[in-house]
Amino acid sequence: MKKAKILYDKKSDNLYLFVLEGQLEEYREIVPGVGVEFDKNGKLLGIEILGASKILGVVPKVKESFLSQSISPDLTP
Repeated sequence: MKKAKILYDKKSDNLYLFVLEGQLEEYREIVPGVGVEFDKNGKLLGIEILGASKILGVVPKVKESFLSQSISPDLTP
C-alpha cells in the first residue's frame, strides 16, 4: 500500500490530502470549501480543504511522522 501525504499551507490555510497518484479527471466540491478529486476510473486521488482552520475549527498541525502514515480509505457508499 502506498503512503498518503498531507500538505498544509499556513499562508493560504489550505490542507490537501494526497490519497493516490494519478491523472485528475473530475473535481467535485462536496460542501463549500471541501473538494474531492477523482481519476477516470472514479478512484479518489485527493481531498482539498480550503480555509482549513475555519472548516476544521482548529489550525491543522501536521507533523512529519503523520505525513508518512499509511491509510486505507474506504469510501464505498
